[in-house]
Amino acid sequence: MISNSSKYALKAVLYLAQHTDENKKLMVKDISEAVDVPRAYLAKLLQDLSRHDLISSMKGPKGGYFLTGENKQLPLFSIIEVIDGIKRIESCILGLEQCNEQAPCGLHRYISAPKSLLLDTFKKMTIQNLCDDIEQNKSYFPL
Repeated sequence: MISNSSKYALKAVLYLAQHTDENKKLMVKDISEAVDVPRAYLAKLLQDLSRHDLISSMKGPKGGYFLTGENKQLPLFSIIEVIDGIKRIESCILGLEQCNEQAPCGLHRYISAPKSLLLDTFKKMTIQNLCDDIEQNKSYFPL
């Protein structure tokens, strides 16, 4: 349902949320090593997120990527939407073009409700929520 690119972007943003602020920025090299994503690939993802104001960046010798308090309040869905596009997120699990409520694929009735629940979670859950869960030992993020 979400691509590896979205997974990489979510890992990178969560890493940024835990290791940066407006006074501390990270370079792509440092982030890519920490989250184990190829540097050039991650650079493209971070540029897309920055261009859509989902993460912050600053150029120059003291520059890099970081998250502001405002960035941390954005829903996970906004990251996935920028990286994957809405069509991929809402598409048929089997990849069929014509799958919908009126003409469902074989899995549609089994997947539709859990998929909707997952999408609703992505729309409600923020980066800050994930950081809070990690700090309270409710979830695990090893980086």
